[in-house]
Amino acid sequence: MRRLALTGVLLGSLALSLPATAAASTLPAGNHARVGARLPDSGHGHGHSSSTFGWTSSNWSGYALSGSKGSYSQITGTWTVPTVVRTKGSTYSSSWIGIDGFNNSSLIQTGTEQDYTAGHAQYYAWWEILPAAETQITTMTVSPGDSMTASIVNDGGGSWTITLKDVTQSESFTTTQSYSGPASSAEWIEEAPTIGGHIATLADYGQTTFSSLTVNGGNPGLVSQDGGVMIQRHKQVSTPSVPSKQTNAFAVAYGSTSPSAP
Repeated sequence: MRRLALTGVLLGSLALSLPATAAASTLPAGNHARVGARLPDSGHGHGHSSSTFGWTSSNWSGYALSGSKGSYSQITGTWTVPTVVRTKGSTYSSSWIGIDGFNNSSLIQTGTEQDYTAGHAQYYAWWEILPAAETQITTMTVSPGDSMTASIVNDGGGSWTITLKDVTQSESFTTTQSYSGPASSAEWIEEAPTIGGHIATLADYGQTTFSSLTVNGGNPGLVSQDGGVMIQRHKQVSTPSVPSKQTNAFAVAYGSTSPSAP
C-alpha cells in the first residue's frame, strides 16, 4: 500500500512540519496504488492532531508503534470489513496491518480494500511489500461485514510469512516472502490509498474495529498518543477511538468524531 504521509494539521488548520522520527509525533507514509504501484508517499511531516492523539496524516489513521531497528518481528490483528457509501466520484479505503512504513520507506503489509469506483462498491484482499506493487488475493472473496484476521511474522534469515483469513467465508491465504526492511514500526491502519501517484479521496467507510492486536506475541499496550487522524483538504476525515481498556483494540470511524472504544 503506502507509507504514511504526515500532514502536521491541527483539526482543520494546516501546519506543515518536518520529517519525524519519534513514534508519538510521526505520521505514517503509506503508499497504495490499486494498479501497478503502491509506492511510498514523499510527503513526510509530523505534528499533533489534538491533545488526545499523537499524529496526523493525509492518508493514514489508526495506531502505530515505533522503535529502533529490529524492534518488531510479529504483528496480528482482526477487523471487520467496512461498508463504503456511494459517492459521486471515485473514493478509496484500505484496512490493514503492517510492519515498517511509519518512519521509513520500507513496508510489509496485508489487508482489505473497500472502494467506490465505476459506479459501484468493490471489495478485495491483498498483500504488498514495498517497493513492489500490491498483489491481489484472487482466491479470497471479501464482502462487507466479513471478519478478517491477519498476521505478519519474521521467520528468520530474511524470510517473512504473511497470513490473511476471512473467518466469515472460511477462506485463508498464506505466502512466505523475502523482506529486508528495518522492522522499526508496527501499525494497524485505515488508509486512503495512492492511486495513479496521488493520495486518493478517502471513501466513507463508516466505522470498523481493530481487535485482538498483538506485537511480538504480546499485548501492544496502546496509548492514545500512538493514534493518529487523517486530514484531507483541511478536513478531518478519519478518526480513531482511544484504546480499549485492555490496550489491544480500537475503533476507527469516517469523519472527525472519535468513536467509542471497543
